[in-house]
Amino acid sequence: MELTAENVNKVLMECLYDTGEDTTGHVVGEGVRAKIGFKPDKLETNKQNIIDMLNDLSDDFKKGKGGGGSFLNACLTKTGTQWGEHSDIDTLLCLGTAIGKVGYPFGREMWNVLPGGMPYFTIKQQIADT
Repeated sequence: MELTAENVNKVLMECLYDTGEDTTGHVVGEGVRAKIGFKPDKLETNKQNIIDMLNDLSDDFKKGKGGGGSFLNACLTKTGTQWGEHSDIDTLLCLGTAIGKVGYPFGREMWNVLPGGMPYFTIKQQIADT
């Protein structure tokens, strides 16, 4: 799945609980501004889509290549195309942390000393093959 704001938000909506569903056992995804509870089976169904979109980010974000990058640079694909805004990046990070593929190398308490006061994140492993 191509990394676009529309696709990120489509996957977000597909991974949420339906109105009135029991949310016991939800999986939390943590972004910069948001924490979202996802339905585990819907998250699993969309796991490859999330991985595909994360793979469209620059290799700078990938552990073992660039090692991580600033939230501020995550609005561009690896080809340099702007794909979304800060809210879209935040949603992608929520999805990525929920499936265990994205992490923050510095705790939230350290973010204010990073350039622009924005966090760095890492795509935890080479994920091209899931």
